[in-house]
Amino acid sequence: MNHVIIHGRVSRDPEIRTTASGTQYARLSIAVDRPTRQGEERKADFIPCIAWSKTAEFIGKYFPKGKEILCEGRIQTGSYTDNDGKKVYTTDVVIDRVEFCGSKCDSKAATQEEIPF
Repeated sequence: MNHVIIHGRVSRDPEIRTTASGTQYARLSIAVDRPTRQGEERKADFIPCIAWSKTAEFIGKYFPKGKEILCEGRIQTGSYTDNDGKKVYTTDVVIDRVEFCGSKCDSKAATQEEIPF
């Protein structure tokens, strides 16, 4: 079974693009904290992800850089030949489902502008 669940923060704004056939997709990276022992330096893994169609549109609209995200999908590997003729191997999480995380207060505070008194 190829099933992945990722919980982290969007590490850069999603890149929304459209294929030649008109299908929309989103590329993003999710920062996921590694488990650490007390006193150890915190480290994170940056997981490359891709989403298609309505899921891509939803991610582009509601998940800017820094937003907490919960994703469900599968791992997909691939390869291509770059301009120098070198074979490049890829690994991505293909996102099938996305959910909001964190409290409403956090997201509300992050989206409202400060109003001077």
